[in-house]
Amino acid sequence: METNIDDCSGEMLGFVMEQLLDKGALDVFFTSIFMKKNRPAYRLTVVCNGEKMDLLQKVIFTQTTTIGIRYRKEQRTVLKRQIKEIETPLGKLQVKEVEIDGEKRCYPEYESAKKLALKHQCSLQEIYHLVK
Repeated sequence: METNIDDCSGEMLGFVMEQLLDKGALDVFFTSIFMKKNRPAYRLTVVCNGEKMDLLQKVIFTQTTTIGIRYRKEQRTVLKRQIKEIETPLGKLQVKEVEIDGEKRCYPEYESAKKLALKHQCSLQEIYHLVK
């Protein structure tokens, strides 16, 4: 789902993003664009499953100033993933484990990494390096 918005504040756009994610959007992002008469604006893009479209459309229409939404179907390939908890020198950390061509890769879960970084007063980057 996509729409161009040229008359909403940053606070409104941040709020609509939270609402869309809370209601089941798989991804939400904004792209800076210029509309007719060279007006700066944002393109709101929402990735969702078909069964969520009506609910998410209502959020967009009620929480923004847009008057139209474009739709298109896309396909994607998603790696199988598993959330695991690993032990690090700084404590337990949740990671997302994926496998591609027989090789396993781990990626820290942001909220878990953030919690450890705050607890140990270190950078998020240091926590991420614990997984590599």
